[in-house]
Parts: sequence; C-alpha cells; structure tokens
Amino acid sequence: MSRCWLTGASSGIGAALALRLLEQGHQVALGARRADSLAALSARFPDQVLLAVGDLDQPGQVAQIAEQIEQAWGALDQVILNAGTCEYLEPGHFDPALVERVMRTNLNGTSLCLAAALPLLRRGRQPHLVVMGSSVSWLALPRAGAYGASKAALRYLVESLRIDLVGEGIDVTLVSPGFVDTPLTRRNDFPMPQLWSVERAADHIIARLPRRPLEIAFPGTFTRILRLLGALPPRWRLALGRRMARKPQS
Repeated sequence: MSRCWLTGASSGIGAALALRLLEQGHQVALGARRADSLAALSARFPDQVLLAVGDLDQPGQVAQIAEQIEQAWGALDQVILNAGTCEYLEPGHFDPALVERVMRTNLNGTSLCLAAALPLLRRGRQPHLVVMGSSVSWLALPRAGAYGASKAALRYLVESLRIDLVGEGIDVTLVSPGFVDTPLTRRNDFPMPQLWSVERAADHIIARLPRRPLEIAFPGTFTRILRLLGALPPRWRLALGRRMARKPQS
C-alpha cells in the first residue's frame, strides 16, 4: 500500500478520493485548513490517517506539513494536489484582487506543495504525482478569466514539469474534470451540462490512477466537445463566447 498526500480532502472530489484511498488500505496524509473537517475519517481510519492541516498558500505551513510527513513516513509514493478554489469576474467590474486570490490558491499554493512534495516523492516507491486541473483550460469562457487562467497555468506547469521529471522516474498525471457537484459548483447560477457526482468522479479517477495516464479527463463527451471548440479559429471562439456572455451589471 502507498503513502499518499492528498490536499483539499475535506470536501468535494477530495473527500470522496480520501475515502476510497483509505478503504483501499493506503496511508493518507489528509490536507485541509481545519482538523475538525477531517475528524470523521481520522476516527474511522486511525492507523492510516495523518492529519496534514494548514493553509497551502503559506510557505511556512506547507513546509511544516512536509516535515510532518517526513517524520512519520520518511517518503511519499503518491501526491494528489487537489485543493483549489473558484471565483468569477463579473462583466464591467474587473477585480484584480479576485484574480490574485484565485491564482494564489490554485497556482501558487500548488507550486508550494510541489516544492515540498518532490523531495519526498524522490524517495518513494514508484512515485506518482497527480494534479487537479480543469477542462476549462481548453476553452475560454465568460466570467471564468481568473479560474481559467489559474488552471491553464497549471496545465502548462504540469506538462513542462512532466518532461523534467520523467528522467527521475516520477510519473505525472493531470486530472481535467468537467462539472462536478461540489460545494463550489453549487454556487454556480448557470447550466452545468453532464454534471457528475463527487462519488462518480472519484471512482473514475481511482480506477485510472494505477495505469498512470498522462491525463484523466471526464465526462468524455463534454471534454471532447470543449477540446474541439477550443481548436476553432479565434474569431469563431469569440462569437461563441459572446453568445454565452452576460450583460454588464449596472
């Protein structure tokens, strides 16, 4: 069984992944901002759970988590960087602070975790790095500039890092989900085609992780359509986006 660090384990896809990994017998360092959000899993699997509590955009706290894992296990075999956030830019009200918040969590926080995790993965058995991206990185959508930019940056970072790590024997998988029913997406006030439950999403990911694919994208039809639309000429993509866009709020 593997030693795994899973971030964003308190809700959504992360919570569903945590349960499945623990049920499979893995040792899992569960990441969240508060320990109380992980209490149920910790009580149910006391010999497998390591609480890795901290704010992932704070370098000192990430370093403390890595030190805690190192002291407990000495190495990591798998890292699943799942933690993230989403906020939308409203037309006519560009908010740079919002962009900074989303980038700080989704990109900078992931980068800090990467720096902390890679030394531990290098000591692990058949090390595997998994990063949660998004299918939105294939096609620019209205209001999603901050979130999409953070996930597009993550895609490039992961694909570049994969090249650098292949010689070290570290496999890298990018996960690109469509819409999944999570606390974040429940705030959305627009249609979410092919919405999956977190249980279905977690089962899909867990079933494919042993094969260590370069990418896990789902739902299949939705993500294939996004890829095709993202390959359209720029003016066509602009016309499509305008049809979906909202009018500026007064």
